[in-house]
Amino acid sequence: MDMVNTPAENFNKQLAEFIDGSPTPFHAVANIATLLLEAGFQVLSESEDWTLKQGEKYFVTRNGSSIIAFVAGSEDLAESGIRMAGAHTDSPCLMVKPQPEMLNNKYFQLGVEVYGGALLNPWFDRDLSLAGRLVYSDVSGQLKQKLVNFDEAIAIIPSLAIHLDRTANKDRTINSQTDIPPILMQAEETTDFRELLAQHFLSDNEKVMDYELCFYDVQGAAMVGLKKEFFAAARLDNLLSCFVATKALINADTVSTSVLVCNDHEEVGSVSSVGADGPFLESVVDRLCNELCPGERASNKARVLDGSLLISCDNAHAVHPNFADKHEAGHKPELNGGPVIKVNSNQRYATNGVTSSLFRQLCDQVDVPVQSFVTRTDLGCGSTIGPVTAAKLGIPTLDVGIPQLAMHSCRELTGALDPERLSRVLTRFFNQPGRLQITVGG
Repeated sequence: MDMVNTPAENFNKQLAEFIDGSPTPFHAVANIATLLLEAGFQVLSESEDWTLKQGEKYFVTRNGSSIIAFVAGSEDLAESGIRMAGAHTDSPCLMVKPQPEMLNNKYFQLGVEVYGGALLNPWFDRDLSLAGRLVYSDVSGQLKQKLVNFDEAIAIIPSLAIHLDRTANKDRTINSQTDIPPILMQAEETTDFRELLAQHFLSDNEKVMDYELCFYDVQGAAMVGLKKEFFAAARLDNLLSCFVATKALINADTVSTSVLVCNDHEEVGSVSSVGADGPFLESVVDRLCNELCPGERASNKARVLDGSLLISCDNAHAVHPNFADKHEAGHKPELNGGPVIKVNSNQRYATNGVTSSLFRQLCDQVDVPVQSFVTRTDLGCGSTIGPVTAAKLGIPTLDVGIPQLAMHSCRELTGALDPERLSRVLTRFFNQPGRLQITVGG
């Protein structure tokens, strides 16, 4: 596998820049917005009336952590439906608590809360930085917000030496309250964290009111392996899908109406005003239908959704060579083996035979291999925004993902070929004219 000057290599360089610059959902949405603006998309506000024009491209954000972008296609919306691709902007991490200051044996530490189902062991002995959103009061007393990032290693969570825990390699467990507060510095007395933030990020007479900050590993994305066939980075689940789908939408033509939705809070259940189980996407779809197919609104919306398709993109579990028995026989996705169709009869994934067939056809059309995954019956199965969105909108849906290893670690691994492949499939999906359907009957 020679990755030099290939479409995949060029794609991965852009992917690495995006992931390294997006340590939080707020930064991810800001960077997606920048890519869209550069591609000619126009900014909309939920608080204003929309006047949409066919052939134009738009996006809207909510809370700075979720974003929906769309192309208002020239085809009759009620006849052709909407092509949707979905992903999520959040990843498991360590969030700073509201009153986090700790002084233990002359070490200044911050209390953290585990966000999502994080794999905690890899967080030890990493060079950590801190990023997120500040809300502050300016000199006139007006509340404002800004994205912040220390951009360098300012903290670490040292492991306990094996000499002090001889059974560490056998049965060490992690107490998420006491074992993982990061060390920031040595100190004789505690430091007010809000004042520390103000010193670094605000001007004189500005005051930190509150924040949403998380630690992240400063090691950047990299191509690894003797043949550079692997791509390693933080937050591949699911910034990889966000970037892949964004690039596909940018490459979409203006014939079909195409939508990209990147929701926050998937890792904690999606139940929020900006999550997939909230009203954000449904609100945008309603406004799209009202603008692009006025008339009997309820009837038109039902027709639109019946002819639509949502591809929920969230990474899949590749087979681990050291733990291959954790996979169902016959369902062992490989890195660089192509995107994976994820199936679960208990509706943890929203795929059915019709939607999976449509995706397989798209892959065939652009010469991309496709794999499938179903979890072992005796193991639990994760979920995605797919079933949640399908239930909210009643839209035909399937779940797909790029295979990866080390899911929910602070550093994850995927194949170097697969991100560009999935973006190619999604571009074909967005550019597929006419109504997406399978004819009933023999």
